[in-house]
Amino acid sequence: MRESVQAEVMMSFLVSEELSFRIPVELRYESRDPYAVRLTFHLPGDAPVTWAFGRELLIDGVGRPCGEGDVRIAPADSEVLGEVLIRLQVGAEKALFRSSAPPLVAFLDRTDKLVPLGQEGALADFDADLDEALDRILAEEQSAG
Repeated sequence: MRESVQAEVMMSFLVSEELSFRIPVELRYESRDPYAVRLTFHLPGDAPVTWAFGRELLIDGVGRPCGEGDVRIAPADSEVLGEVLIRLQVGAEKALFRSSAPPLVAFLDRTDKLVPLGQEGALADFDADLDEALDRILAEEQSAG
């Protein structure tokens, strides 16, 4: 069984109203983390930066404004499904990207074929993930102290 879906799309990195440039962005979805999508931004001169957030947020954001806090996604034009704006924020630092909607929709369609929306819980093993995270935290505390 295929366990991941990947795609690469070109997005515009909107630096200001006057300045933007196109960058490749890798989209990735893995069945072992069925609730999340990962976007890796390949900015010129910098190491790639990966953001993970809810797949459902991306699905909803293609059609209507959504998200709070660090990740907000919305159609660029509420009247036409053509482009999507993705705003990422860490503290006072913000980055705004614009993507064509069809490649995002095609990627999301492929994720739905791998793990249908609403079926994520059948794959997620929260107890094992929690145990693994707690073990890692305890090991880090013991090695630091």
